[in-house]
Amino acid sequence: MKHETLPEPGQDGAMTERRHGRAALAFAIVAAAAWLLAAPLAASAVVGLVAAFFVWISTAPASQLPVLVPPPAADTPDRTQEVIDAVDDALLIIERQRITYANHAARRLFGTERVEGDFRLALRHPVAADLIASDRETDAPVEIAGLGDADRRWVMSVRHVEGGAKLVTLRDRTDSWIAERMRVDFVANASHELRTPLATILGFIETLSEGRAAEDAAIRQRFLGIMLGEAKRMQQLVDDLISLSRIEADRFAVPQTSLALGPVIDEVAGVIRSGMREGGERIQLSIEPVPDVRADRVQMGQLLHNLIGNAIKYARPGSPIRVSLDRVQGKVRLSIADESEGIAPEHLPRLTERFYRVDAGRSRSIGGTGLGLAIVKHIAERHRATLDIASKVGIGTTVTVTFPVMSSENLS
Repeated sequence: MKHETLPEPGQDGAMTERRHGRAALAFAIVAAAAWLLAAPLAASAVVGLVAAFFVWISTAPASQLPVLVPPPAADTPDRTQEVIDAVDDALLIIERQRITYANHAARRLFGTERVEGDFRLALRHPVAADLIASDRETDAPVEIAGLGDADRRWVMSVRHVEGGAKLVTLRDRTDSWIAERMRVDFVANASHELRTPLATILGFIETLSEGRAAEDAAIRQRFLGIMLGEAKRMQQLVDDLISLSRIEADRFAVPQTSLALGPVIDEVAGVIRSGMREGGERIQLSIEPVPDVRADRVQMGQLLHNLIGNAIKYARPGSPIRVSLDRVQGKVRLSIADESEGIAPEHLPRLTERFYRVDAGRSRSIGGTGLGLAIVKHIAERHRATLDIASKVGIGTTVTVTFPVMSSENLS
């Protein structure tokens, strides 16, 4: 049965305006929620229906507009509230400079007390406040920095709703902003690391192509040796960049191959010893019987090369490099310890960042690319292992990688 009422004379315009406003607010909120929660095609359909509704409600006479009997109060309001509060983005309805509605995300962002009055007091952000106060809609979302927290980034859009209200949507894009900043920093650092040895090589080539340097065999040989070293440094950097890219591409693919770590440690230690001019006996192994782990053999070799190589580079001359493998609390633990100058506590959290160096000059002089520990971190993450770096200034550094033992539970 259809429920309709006809307006009293003189009330047609007022009733129409009120219904326009209420319907506009309700549909704007639900449409925003659908847009944020639904798939793109479904959201487009919802927006299309809303647009059709507004065309109809704007052109039809008030006498033709049905007054729908509202459903039970205990049903629709709660469900609508649940849908809107499920949206991660902050939604605000603003009328006459006051916030008349805020979803759960908005209350969490600004605080319950602050979203019950003037929107300028809630936002406390001049750019955002000016954008909302203006009469224009945002053709495209506007990026806002420092809203709620100085380190966060938001995308804000403002839509005008029938009846003079405004629908404000705030989407947190801090994570994507951080990722973009890391990408830019990575490209800049990689370019710098390649530019330095390239400039050295070009400089020596120009010197050799001019006059006496090309004629002096001793000078020529010394220059060629430096150029070879810089070329190898560039090659190592490119190799590390490619390795890091491949590891990141496979980060969600947990290795499925059963691997005994003991023989891999023996093999890598043997290769490193054979490449050392002296002091190979410094690498001391302590390998206990442990269960196999699910691991990529090539990446395990790379992890060991990087960790043992780092220990050798930074340890005091002649001091031992202790490599141990044991089982602790049901897990397999690999540790590499050195006796060195150690690392100050403030540097430890950043050691696995790409191109981060405690002493940039020393790192380059001993052949470091600044990517070794970043590669180790990503290999550990792919193997669902934990990486811990402990260091004491004046004593030394211990790097520990703890692997889950092989079982059907570790397949994902």
